[in-house]
Amino acid sequence: MHVVATAGHVDHGKSTLVRALTGTDPDRLAEERRRGLTIELGFAWTSLPGVGDVAFVDVPGHERFVPTMLAGIGPVPAVLLAVAADDPWMPQAAEHLAALDALGVTHGLVAVTRADLADPAAAVARARTQLGPTTLRDAAVVPVSAATGQGMDELRAALVAMLRALPAPDTTGDVRLWVDRRFSMRGAGVVVTGTLSAGRVAAGDRLEHEGRLLRVRAVQSLGREVPTATAVARVALNLTGDGVADVGRGSVLLTPGRWHLTDVTDVHLSGAEPPPTRPLLHVGATAVAAHHRPLGDGVARLRLDRAVPLRVGDRALLRDPGSRALWGVTVLDPAPPPLTRRGDGARPARALAGATGRPDLAEELRRRPLTDLELLARLGVPVAGAAELAVVAGRWALPRDRAAAAAREAERAVRAHDAAEPLSPGVPPAVLAAHLDVPEPLLRALLRPPLVVVGGRVTTGEDTALPPAVDRALTDLEADLVASPFAAPTVDRLRELGLDERALAAAARAGRVLRPAPGIVLAAGAAEAAARRLAALDQPFTTSEARVCLGTSRRVALPLLEHLDRRGLTRRLPDDRRTVTTAGTTSGPR
Repeated sequence: MHVVATAGHVDHGKSTLVRALTGTDPDRLAEERRRGLTIELGFAWTSLPGVGDVAFVDVPGHERFVPTMLAGIGPVPAVLLAVAADDPWMPQAAEHLAALDALGVTHGLVAVTRADLADPAAAVARARTQLGPTTLRDAAVVPVSAATGQGMDELRAALVAMLRALPAPDTTGDVRLWVDRRFSMRGAGVVVTGTLSAGRVAAGDRLEHEGRLLRVRAVQSLGREVPTATAVARVALNLTGDGVADVGRGSVLLTPGRWHLTDVTDVHLSGAEPPPTRPLLHVGATAVAAHHRPLGDGVARLRLDRAVPLRVGDRALLRDPGSRALWGVTVLDPAPPPLTRRGDGARPARALAGATGRPDLAEELRRRPLTDLELLARLGVPVAGAAELAVVAGRWALPRDRAAAAAREAERAVRAHDAAEPLSPGVPPAVLAAHLDVPEPLLRALLRPPLVVVGGRVTTGEDTALPPAVDRALTDLEADLVASPFAAPTVDRLRELGLDERALAAAARAGRVLRPAPGIVLAAGAAEAAARRLAALDQPFTTSEARVCLGTSRRVALPLLEHLDRRGLTRRLPDDRRTVTTAGTTSGPR
């Protein structure tokens, strides 16, 4: 299916033209028929040879219904602009054309209507002049009369040519359906309509609205119930679920978990004069009040009154409700860095200088100090090649040049720490990650030799000699334990030797002592020696028998036996007795 929006000044024959093309009156409301103008969005469809089904979104041309008009043309890829041969170029035609130009619409067609009432040549020339400076400069201009049929075959042929030139839709993309109409049907409940510009929707699907999931009970397209609708298509969805009552015109239905909802975005603006401070942002079929802050070089930050789903490259409009002026918006960054200090605005302006709005992974990696790949995917940036451009760990990516710099800084920080804290070599990964301002998983991915993670600390992997005073104290401690290797020294003796907690922790990391529990210090290799001595007992043995065998106190025996259990040198039985394992009888010094 193809979807075409109509545009043009009120009473220039848009609805009549659609009726002539489709045989259906798009003015559905009695008030519209009574007043002879389109108030709400109208819909009609037909089939054209070579392109198949074509749906028309008939938008109002009256100046009071500009927001409704923008809701109709916002999500639609092609336009049919109607201007009357017997009228001058009118304000709403100019406003509609300005909106289409600001939105970057390039596929269009101009019908010069009522060609039976006046020579259309002047109107054709005028239309070409007005189209010249816009994105629709190459649009065909066809004189027609819906009343007599003059030019209708030529108009259909021009429509077919235009529609064949449209780019292929993204039928596998994520759904973002802007709701342009909502109503209730007896026996069905809530029904919403919109233009499906990407992806597909099927009965039974779940779509997200303001953080809640709604179920699609049924799908209609062109008045028929279908199992699945595929972009591009006009669709009507019968919805159910908690929160369905909150869905209305301007709401948006999304593929769950695939979109970033934002209330702040950096954009590029078209237009010579800057917008006011409080314009309206029209995106899709919704309008939201915004605060405009210029950043420089045509780049601005918009802070929105409510969050909307935006992606890099989205086109939208800013409108001044007072002057009716319009500005084209190209979304550059829907997840920009915060501005916290005076003058901060120049930073994103410099970073976005030259940005085109086309999603570019390399550009995003360059611009962001740390890249969340899951966020980038929600912003519409393809992330499949991230590993070729960056160091990647899970959802996080760091460009290779920054990763190399971070690895160098990590080594510098570890060496500086070791020099300042010789009794505590190495840095916990979480501390080093915070120093580098990267997530811990990414830290582990960017570490390079000589840095390694050992014992829960990032170290240089080099043997770190203990300070001479600590080395001498340990030599004295080892001498104390020669005669009674399992008689752990008292706290007073450790204090006398000058071995405080930090020194003992460093000695344990260096393999000079065994610390089976706080306050218990034995010589290195004490565990294996204890297992060998206990193996001489009748197996199994009690804790008391072990204490006597080892010549130590209960204070030492209990934590030492539990340490042997953890090491697999002994095995504790249900009756609290133990037996030495094969490992315990064959273990050498450690």
